[in-house]
Amino acid sequence: MVSENQDSTIRILCRRLQIIKNESGLQWLIGSPFFPRYTIISTFRCIHTTSSNLLSPDFSKESDDVRTLLPKGFEVIGALIVGEDCIFDKIAEEAISAACNLRRSLSSDANLGNVELIGAAVDLNNAKDVRFFVSKDGKLDSLESVSSIVYEDNPEKFVWERGCLLRCALQVKLPLYYQPSNPNDVHDIYMRAAEAVASKFRDPQVTCLIEAFNETSGAIVLHGSELNTESSSSSSELKDSDTKALLCSHFSSRSKDITSFSSIEESADKIQVSFLLNKSMKSVKPFAPIAEYYPATQETHLLVIAHKLEVLCYAAKDLSLASGISKLVIPALVDQLHSMRKVIMPDLLKRHPELHPYHFLPPGILHPITVLYELSYGETELKQVETRRSLHLRLGLPFDRPLLRISNAIDLVGKKNSSSLVQKGSSFLKNVHLAIPNSGVSGGVASLVQGSYEYYHYLHEGLDDSGWGCAYRSLQTIISWFKLQNYTSIDVPSHREIQQALVEIGDKDPSFIGSREWIGAIELSFVLDKLIGASCKIINVRSGAELPEKCRELALHFENQGTPVMIGGGVLAYTLLGVDYNNASGDCAFLILDPHYTGSDDIKKIVNGGWCGWKKAVDSKGKHFFLHDKFYNLLLPQRPNMV
Repeated sequence: MVSENQDSTIRILCRRLQIIKNESGLQWLIGSPFFPRYTIISTFRCIHTTSSNLLSPDFSKESDDVRTLLPKGFEVIGALIVGEDCIFDKIAEEAISAACNLRRSLSSDANLGNVELIGAAVDLNNAKDVRFFVSKDGKLDSLESVSSIVYEDNPEKFVWERGCLLRCALQVKLPLYYQPSNPNDVHDIYMRAAEAVASKFRDPQVTCLIEAFNETSGAIVLHGSELNTESSSSSSELKDSDTKALLCSHFSSRSKDITSFSSIEESADKIQVSFLLNKSMKSVKPFAPIAEYYPATQETHLLVIAHKLEVLCYAAKDLSLASGISKLVIPALVDQLHSMRKVIMPDLLKRHPELHPYHFLPPGILHPITVLYELSYGETELKQVETRRSLHLRLGLPFDRPLLRISNAIDLVGKKNSSSLVQKGSSFLKNVHLAIPNSGVSGGVASLVQGSYEYYHYLHEGLDDSGWGCAYRSLQTIISWFKLQNYTSIDVPSHREIQQALVEIGDKDPSFIGSREWIGAIELSFVLDKLIGASCKIINVRSGAELPEKCRELALHFENQGTPVMIGGGVLAYTLLGVDYNNASGDCAFLILDPHYTGSDDIKKIVNGGWCGWKKAVDSKGKHFFLHDKFYNLLLPQRPNMV
């Protein structure tokens, strides 16, 4: 029986649900015990099924994946089913049943069945109509429909004002002694060694050193005896904070503004947790280390298995540090150790997979995810590519851009600043257009470059290329975009290396190398193809007066491809970073990055001088930016189809 719940609200933080046109399927709804109930932060697509039926999950494989991907502090709170000719309440009942089974597979907690879960249903014939139901007290026979749906305006602020990240990294070495006459024993020995390590996290002699990343507060020490290591990490217990104990907010930055979220490295409060084992705690007086010798009675081999554990957990700021460690960090370490063990066990004696955890925050996902990559495979090898492709499928990420490569990983320790105007390790300005005001096109829609790039212009690196090097500089900016988006690992080529590439493909004579000859859109396309394998589309325009007619096509390019564009006309070349276009009036503006700039890399000077800014084909004074008596070629680099 279904009744209507008028008191509850479904709050959706993620900007979209993963509803693919003409494709049915099951998605797990992700929330947190630290959020108001029925709050959805993300969705994970179910990709493992027991048959060709997409609605029959393989709960064992799904729980293994979700356990690895999802940081502690987030949890499965329901499911969404996309089907055809839906009877919504019946589909919602199936969704809640699937979510309940997955939660049981993820945890042995006996109280899981009493949690209120969300069941959502979508009909393929009307994908915009999502119906939500909740199970009262976790019972399938008492569903309630919920019609109040709220989409959070500033979801990043919602998440990171409430909570923080706990990080713990740990090197674990397991020495395994086994007899070569009984090689199969090594599997049992390995399991016992891994279990022994897991039990040490809850040893009363364990000491936890807790520090803030921002170093605004001193370190705190907690002993194992102060941790509540017996309790489970169920949702209800995580919600309860110990007001008498020191809270996670002790390490929060009071002055941090999360209104304009830039990156998790900058905007989230982060706490570092380190584990130490004090073996002399019970000793009345100090004593020297003791080495114990156990002679082997038979021939014995030694196999050392090394694990690098690194976990991230999400904790409410009003949660006690002791609870955060005992109910989040320790279970996360144990789960990651077990996940690694499952991968290594089958080939323990044949080869040792080099597993390494990496954390990512892909676009559109509000919380970190953790991935275990086997480093014995290169990033371009098929096995690694297929692993990333399946992750893109689960997370609803596009398949034409690398978002989960190692170079995309969150860098909490190095404090990598992905939004600064200067790229770490580089002397070049980055993302100059972020400091540019609006274009002034009334009712226009701005379509901009996606991702980061570096600004290359005249006189960079001590090379005087004034009067001939503008297209080279535009090409360098374009290649920097491909490099920063992790499509290529090559260094941005010099003018000479660009000329060398054109000679090698037979487009130019050897005398071209070291010359000051101009190049245009065609030559740029040749170099991009040779150096990074990127294809290009070229648009020819007979006169600068016709460029506004191409604004619609350029807007589609920035929305779908997102790469910088080179505009070449006469003896001048520019880099185009976006367009602002009013489809009704035809009014438009071009966001130009000018490589002819010869000054210092001063962002204020560049912006105020108009070297990066919005340009109209004809400004308010009647001046034409693009020449009417020159033809123009526009080079539109295409994204490689890769992950």
